[in-house]
Amino acid sequence: MFEQYNDLVTVEELCEMLFIGKNAAYKLLASGELKCFRSNRIWKIPKQGVIEYIKTQSNLA
Repeated sequence: MFEQYNDLVTVEELCEMLFIGKNAAYKLLASGELKCFRSNRIWKIPKQGVIEYIKTQSNLA
């Protein structure tokens, strides 16, 4: 799943992966539901965290 993405994805790539807009992505990041962190002003989003989020939301985990 998501082999074309690097281990750390950008907010724009997160939007592509989840088919959501930027506002929804930033709300998701700020809520803490998705495992991520900030380095200075840039969000660092582990691809594995996105996969875990999808599994949790779809009750596959």
